This record gives sequence, C-alpha cells and structure tokens, in this order.
Amino acid sequence: MTPEELERYARHIVLREIGGPGQQKLLKAKVLVIGAGGLGSPALMYMAAAGVGTLGIIDDDIVSLSNLQRQVLHSTDAIGDPKTVSAIEAIARINPNVTVIPHQTRLTEANIAIIGNYDLVLDGSDNFDTRYLVNEICAAQNVPLISAAMSQWEGQISLYDPANGTPCYACVFPNQPADGLAPSCAEAGVMGALAGVMGSMMAGEAIKHITGAGQTLRGEILIYDALYGETRKMRVNPRKDCPVCHKNK
Repeated sequence: MTPEELERYARHIVLREIGGPGQQKLLKAKVLVIGAGGLGSPALMYMAAAGVGTLGIIDDDIVSLSNLQRQVLHSTDAIGDPKTVSAIEAIARINPNVTVIPHQTRLTEANIAIIGNYDLVLDGSDNFDTRYLVNEICAAQNVPLISAAMSQWEGQISLYDPANGTPCYACVFPNQPADGLAPSCAEAGVMGALAGVMGSMMAGEAIKHITGAGQTLRGEILIYDALYGETRKMRVNPRKDCPVCHKNK
C-alpha cells in the first residue's frame, strides 16, 4: 500500500481481525450493489470509505426530492440526475481511489451476466421480482449475496451463500407475498435513519465477508426494530426441495 493508503485505512489496519492483509483484500474486492437508494446509499458510502477497490452499481432511476429523506448518497443538487451519475460523484468525494462501474439499467434476464463480474452482491432493491431474480442468478453462479429489506420501522438482513451450506433467499422466502401484504416504502412509509442502519449493516457484512473477520450472518437473519430498539436473530436452514439452490447441487 502507498503511504496515503496506509494513512487512509489506518483504523482498519490496526484492527487485529483485518490488519494489512484484510485491507489488501478489500482493495482487490469487486462488489456489485443492486440499487443506489435507501439501502444502497449508506452501503456504498461505507464500502467506498473502507477501500473496496471496485464498486458496481445497478440502478435505472433518477434522483427525486422524495428520495432525499433517506438516500443520503444523493444531494438536492442531484435531483433529476441518474442515481448512478450522482453516486459516482459522491463516491469520488469520499474516496477517489475507488473504481465505480455504473450500470444505468434495471437487472433483467437479458443482462444477468453483469453479476458474474463481481465477487459479492449486495441487494438493496425495493421490489420482490428483482430480489428473487438476483437470488436465482447468485445461486446459479455461486456468488455470495447480502440481501436486506426495510419497511416503516423494521429491517432485516442476511448473507445467502448456498455454495457454502447456507440457504438461499428462496429457501427462506419461497413465495412472494400477495398483493397488499408487503407495501412499498412509498405506500407504507419508512423512517429515514432506518435506511442508514440497515445499509451500514450491509457494508459491515461485506467487510467481514471479504476480510474473513468475525462471524457473518450466514444461516441467520437479523431483524432490527427501530421503533422499540430491539434486535433479534433467527437461524435459517436450506430447504432440500428449494427449486433455486437445490437444483445447482
């Protein structure tokens, strides 16, 4: 590492669980973030600050005024700009040494090859169609997936890595909720700072996964209730009849 990098990442390097070797792993890592919104914003900011070498961003949306209550990556001046463009500018202010690869598109069956270019995927999307598609692709390509979701005052997060014995997203949530049972943030509302908590947790899980520090949320779901300040974890197991990850074994 250069003298500038040694100073920039000094607080990581002195951590026994990360050190110089762990920081080198971060610098070489390639992480794809699905969605530069409420969850993706803090996740991208903290991974950029941590020195994750390459950050890919998939998002086809533009910045709107209603985003700014929780999507802290974007500023008022960015209203009307593509979120990928706003994200590149914000990340450059945080850490100009990070390579940002924008994908100004929505993830579909037609462009799933994008995922194969990355070591790890963070899914901060806001719809179930994308979540199930991302899970299917990651399971098929043996790419670990950190997926989080939030609504109103509550968020949840897990690391899905069926290639290494964990369930996939579809093992835990085999069916999409019926219409109206899981309203969007636009419909149900969301406390802005909750996005910061959950997005930061995503970045923390990514840093642990990349460096090998501590224990990740493999095989566990962490649920955070911001309204009552409660956190709990649940153990989850693979399903032998899962049509997504079982067929890849």
